[in-house]
Parts: sequence; C-alpha cells; structure tokens
Amino acid sequence: MKLQPSLYYSHTLINQTVVTGDYVIDATAGNGNDTSYLSSIVGSKGRVYSFDIQSAAINNTKKLLSERKQLDNVTLYNCGHENIGKLIKEKITCAIFNLGYLPGQDTNKNIITHSDTTLRAIKACLKLLKKNGLVIIVLYYGHPGGQQEKNDVINFASKLNQKFFTVLKYQFINQINEPPILIAIQKKKDEFI
Repeated sequence: MKLQPSLYYSHTLINQTVVTGDYVIDATAGNGNDTSYLSSIVGSKGRVYSFDIQSAAINNTKKLLSERKQLDNVTLYNCGHENIGKLIKEKITCAIFNLGYLPGQDTNKNIITHSDTTLRAIKACLKLLKKNGLVIIVLYYGHPGGQQEKNDVINFASKLNQKFFTVLKYQFINQINEPPILIAIQKKKDEFI
C-alpha cells in the first residue's frame, strides 16, 4: 500500500461519495483540476458549481474545461466562496476546498483565502450537504496568513457535533515545509443544530 498525498486522497474520498447525476461544489477553482475531476464523475445529468474570486483562476478553469469538452455541466462563478449560500439552492453530495493561494509561477501569492470567508462557505456547504455527503478541505498553510486559517478551520471542524458529523484529519507528520492537511466532514443526518 502506498500512502497518498492530501490532494490524491481527496480524490479517493470523492470517488467513494460522488456518482453520476450529483450536484457538487468546487469552492476554490484554482487551475480547474478539481472542477474537471468532479465534472467527469457527475456526467451530463449532474452539475459542478465552481467558485473563485480571481478572474485568472476562472479563465484557467474555463480553458481546461474547454480543452476537455466539460463546459456543459459546470457553472463558473467569478466571486468568493462566501457567496455559496446565496447562489446555490440544490442539495449537494460533495464540496471541495483547496485553501491558500492560486498555484502557479505567474500568480499573485498575496491573494489568499481567509478564515472569515472560508468558514462562511464551509457552513453554507454543510447546510446544503445531503446525508452521507462530504465537505473536503485541503489546507495549504505555508504562507503568511495560512497558519491562522488552518487553526480556525481545524478548530471549527473539531467542534462539530458528533451526532451530526464525522470529521477526519489526514496528514503526514514527518514531512518538512508544512505539508497539506486534509479535513473531511461527513454529514450523518439531514438536519443538524
């Protein structure tokens, strides 16, 4: 058995949760890899809602989806993920967050995700989530502001009521340079406090 880095483990969890026809959210479109991955799973009867505050990220995602002929089942939102609760009304099976900054050599690494908007987005996704659905959060925190967001997200997730949610924390503990941490929140009941 080979242990998977957080990014690939997130795809393993998605594979165990998402099926054709599902509605899902990529809360941080980035370069479009998770949006494309989700699009391939939900198929023509499903829908991916993909958010990013940076137009460069939306453009990168749109280009990738166009190359892969996946634009038909994706809605792109060039706005922050804190707007999920206002814009999405359907029940979802999964949401994924890759927190930090837009990867790439030519990107502005000063534009980062922040605790206040991220927590609003996570809470909105938990409300939209179907029973047994997942919210997956990959924490990249080796940048200014990243430690605070990491601590706030872990603190929030650790206090979720175990009657309504199961929370997993997946990380390598012997790696240098702040390796990503994956948090997976599974909803156990349709209604929660």
